[in-house]
Amino acid sequence: MIDVSVEAGDWPEQDRLEALTRRAVAAAFSKGGLEAVAGSEVSLLFTDDAAIRVLNRQWRDKDKPTNVLSFPGSDPDGEAYGPLLGDIVFAYQTVAREADDFGIEFSDHLSHLIIHGLLHLFDYDHQENDEAELMESLEKAILASIGIDDPYADKPLVADGD
Repeated sequence: MIDVSVEAGDWPEQDRLEALTRRAVAAAFSKGGLEAVAGSEVSLLFTDDAAIRVLNRQWRDKDKPTNVLSFPGSDPDGEAYGPLLGDIVFAYQTVAREADDFGIEFSDHLSHLIIHGLLHLFDYDHQENDEAELMESLEKAILASIGIDDPYADKPLVADGD
């Protein structure tokens, strides 16, 4: 189950946002080989820079907005992920600015960040070079499966804030 909530920001209308989210999450599960307990839930909150800045300061001691934050709900050492996979939070202004700066479609960038955030819920990380390479290669494969170009080609790491 995917719970989508819009709190703030100039996000696409709810139906479009839910469809984009379902597409990205489905691709991550099918192409990324993610497995979870049947009936598992992930919550996505779409908000603005002000709200995510507060969360980033509270949980990561970084007093600045970021594009996406992930809050895992499962123990990575458990037998299976779920039933609560976790929460993913997005900041509209940062996502929109990055898409514009990188010259890519907003929906493609958001799809990438949804996948990126979801992978964090499954204990993927990019703090060390080998972890970053694994996570990026998985993201690229998932995105390619839904027709989105490599977000890392000639660009800095997009999701540096999570």
